[in-house]
Amino acid sequence: MKDFKKLLIWQLGMEIVDSVYGIVPMLPQEERYGLRSQITRSAVSIPSNIAEGSAKRSTKEKLKFVEISLGSAFELETQMLAVGRRKWIEQKLIDEIIDNVRKEQSMISKFIEKLESEL
Repeated sequence: MKDFKKLLIWQLGMEIVDSVYGIVPMLPQEERYGLRSQITRSAVSIPSNIAEGSAKRSTKEKLKFVEISLGSAFELETQMLAVGRRKWIEQKLIDEIIDNVRKEQSMISKFIEKLESEL
């Protein structure tokens, strides 16, 4: 699929990016080059790899990028859990992001299964 913007997993990924960029300014300044940077990179990686995979011709190549996207979603979940443990951000905001990330993980997993069935 070339028009990745029509994919629901890409759209939800972009919503996650928006949410993450909304909360990172709340993190401590000393985390600017640490957790802040990691969180935003993980979030952006989710829809970016979906988009990049959609441009690949072979199902095997598409699958590789979608799997990277799933890995980034699990990475982001872990980072948000770490932020919650530090109590740097209101737990409600963290929970909302984690809920969306878990929905994304499920959707990506189903997409992976679909791609694998095409191999």
